[in-house]
Amino acid sequence: MNAIVLFLVGAAALIIGYVTYGKWLAGQWGVDPGKTTPSHTMEDGLDYCPAKAPVLMGHHFSSIAGAGPINGPIQAAVFGWVPVFLWVVIGGIFFGAVHDFGALFASIRNKGQSLGEVVADTMGSGAKKLFLVFAYLTLILVVAAFASIVANTFMATYNADGSVNYAASSANASTAIISLLFIAIAIVFGFLVYRRNASLGVSTIIGIVAIVAIMAIGLNWHPLYLSNQAWMIILGIYILVASVTPVWILLQPRDYLSSFLLYFMMAVAAVGIIGAALTGHGTLDIPAFTGFKDTLYADNGFTAGTSLGYMFPALFVTIACGAISGFHSLVASGTTAKQINSEKDARPIAYGAMLIESGLAVISLCAVGYIWNSFKTGQTITPTVVFATGISKMCATIPFLAGAETVIYAMLILAVSVFCLTSLDTATRLARYMFQEFWLEPGQTWHEAKGWRKTLTNPLVATVITVIAGIAMGMTGYAKIWPLFGAANQLLAALGLLTVATWLGKMGKNNKMFLFPMAFMLVVTLTSLVLTLKGKIAELSVVASGWGIALTVLAVLLIILAVVLAVTGIRTLIAQHGEKQKEEQTA
Repeated sequence: MNAIVLFLVGAAALIIGYVTYGKWLAGQWGVDPGKTTPSHTMEDGLDYCPAKAPVLMGHHFSSIAGAGPINGPIQAAVFGWVPVFLWVVIGGIFFGAVHDFGALFASIRNKGQSLGEVVADTMGSGAKKLFLVFAYLTLILVVAAFASIVANTFMATYNADGSVNYAASSANASTAIISLLFIAIAIVFGFLVYRRNASLGVSTIIGIVAIVAIMAIGLNWHPLYLSNQAWMIILGIYILVASVTPVWILLQPRDYLSSFLLYFMMAVAAVGIIGAALTGHGTLDIPAFTGFKDTLYADNGFTAGTSLGYMFPALFVTIACGAISGFHSLVASGTTAKQINSEKDARPIAYGAMLIESGLAVISLCAVGYIWNSFKTGQTITPTVVFATGISKMCATIPFLAGAETVIYAMLILAVSVFCLTSLDTATRLARYMFQEFWLEPGQTWHEAKGWRKTLTNPLVATVITVIAGIAMGMTGYAKIWPLFGAANQLLAALGLLTVATWLGKMGKNNKMFLFPMAFMLVVTLTSLVLTLKGKIAELSVVASGWGIALTVLAVLLIILAVVLAVTGIRTLIAQHGEKQKEEQTA
């Protein structure tokens, strides 16, 4: 298979899906640009704040992207390029984009509140509480996983005697200092645009020039060589502050500016794929299909226990953000719905951003396919390294980029790190929303709460609790958390689909496009969670540890919550169908 064929076919399918299916969905649901959005009716300068469409697109896209569309397809490539490509394209158009668009639209029509309030409206307050607990626990896993990923990309490497290996740590130190300088640029950008009414276009150009400048600075000056634990603590302090500051000063501008890094990364990848093909180096060595069971790791002597197992359910859980991800519904209904200026922006921001992410997943597949021989033998296995290596080597086949392989590699690693950081602090803010909402009455603010509830729902207190839980869990390591996070995240997507389906049913709108994706994801993710639980129990029978027991209990709790919510939602859908049939018979 040639990389350019895979890339162009995928891009064409995603564009057609947006133009046709996305437009049809907007018509079916009654998206109305004339309706005033919550960002205007409930503007408070903190969470509810109207945002220009390009700025909000940048926030939403940067928040949902993270490392997901890179990690998932590269890990799942062990099954071959055909299963990965089909799930990314079909899943993106008919599962993920529908899920994201529906969650955003439902939240907009419910005062910008989370899906928890939508659940309360259709399934009752008891179901809402269960959903909030499930979503909060999933977000704690998100914080833990992404904090661990970011800390790993920042941390120093040490010699056997405990001294810092400066040569081996240089790239990570550069990434760290550039990321910190990036935050400073975002704060200045937000102040100028939202408090000094500076031109967005001019500010954007200055911001992009500043990004180039800090990259040059970071590659030549990187004084911070800290341990993983030190960076985890620093990240905890950062997300604590970022979660309670007004969205206009950091969240909006930082995510907007970081989106240009992602656009740049995808543009470089497109140039590399097309250029490699034109120079006769675009062939992908990855097989079309390797089998229904992942035997690649075992056959090549990889670390025991890293096998993904059988394609069902592993493929559909491993590839989350590139096809469908429950985290997206929390972003859409948590921060994006509170900032959207007009309902007409909902389709490009929610449906469109998901399909761009699917495009990134196709690019990731091309990257791993290009260095397949190195990947399958374990020489290059870390997903971010695989992505950066594959794309930079493609670019190196183009004559005018032949000497830029090292620079392109470094910039790609930096871009992935920045997206993980944006997802991290967005997840913290969303978890704070969920925690507060659990203790408050419908429509009540934390200012109106009394006694201990007012203390618990104070934004600072709620955030501190969330950060301590997430960072503490993250210190156990990415590898221990990711399998449980993957299953929980995809199960959250199934519950998100179910929630929007019941809400549309109550509104008298067509919800049939949700039914098959919802049923499929429920079966996939419950199967995966049961297998994960089985593995955790097996681990405990060998070595019992505090965190091992905690993760096992968490897996059990997630399964119970999901089953109860699924049964409640399905019963609601059946009742709605029965009422509709009665109305039709009466008419």
